[in-house]
Amino acid sequence: MACGVYICSICIKQISPHTTAKFLNIRIFDQPCNSSNVEEWEKPYVHYPKPETFSREECACNPVRFFAIFSMQRSGSGWFETLLNSHINVSSNGEIFGKRERRASVSAITQTLDRVYNLDWFSSASKNECNAAVGFKWMLNQGVMEHHEGIAEYFKQNGVHAIFLFRRNLLRRMISVLANSYDKSNKPLNGTHKSHVHSSMEAKVLAKYRPTINATTLIAELKHVDDRATRAIDYFKSTRHTVVYYEDVVGNRTKLKEVQDFLRLPYRELTSRQVKIHSGHLSKQVQNWDEIHKVLKGTQYESFLHLDYQR
Repeated sequence: MACGVYICSICIKQISPHTTAKFLNIRIFDQPCNSSNVEEWEKPYVHYPKPETFSREECACNPVRFFAIFSMQRSGSGWFETLLNSHINVSSNGEIFGKRERRASVSAITQTLDRVYNLDWFSSASKNECNAAVGFKWMLNQGVMEHHEGIAEYFKQNGVHAIFLFRRNLLRRMISVLANSYDKSNKPLNGTHKSHVHSSMEAKVLAKYRPTINATTLIAELKHVDDRATRAIDYFKSTRHTVVYYEDVVGNRTKLKEVQDFLRLPYRELTSRQVKIHSGHLSKQVQNWDEIHKVLKGTQYESFLHLDYQR
């Protein structure tokens, strides 16, 4: 049973020639939080953290759900995370396992997870006291695949929700990866590298670069990425999880309601200031389109040539 701290005030009046009144604040510790409105199946996923770095005060008995967004670079996870963070009760703390020492072993990983889920991890996204859901995004190449057994066990023991966010069109993702790599090296935006932008002007500058894709290794690379996503989902099939595709969120905002329902959040309209960099037909975004079209035609990846959307 989770507990909270309650404060009550008692007024003591003293009858005398000069009547006075004093208020005594009495702190009562370890009162049980009422979870009677939580369904039985859901109780393993409802938490009442007791941070070491601050007091949740009146929010001590507000239940918190734990989550992690599993994704791959250039799959829309940055945009997706800003959407979640626009919810007043959600804190998603970015790529906390970008630093190698935090993912060096299962022990290092679990120590970091403990800090995050105890609300003792501070970032610009932290909302602290009245969180309803706390988590972060985790790229598959940041220790997830190497330590999947220990991570999945931690998720099951601690009731963590896994959200998988991938792209259906892996060719678009490849173009984005190549363009982002070019931007890191050449920094066309006034000498600054930006993985995400917030204005159409910046997006237009970055979209001018059209990469050349290695047609020889293209199918093998697409298959590698596809297989990696499939294996990741399989590794965590025994945890509470959901799979979300970037294109579905772009094309149907009810998908965001489904994610909020998955985390049992009060529904809010979610927004983001991020602006899409690459839009329009793929033929306008690569140098060797005819070659790419020829290689993918008639393969299981042919649909990537035609699958389109707008944001």
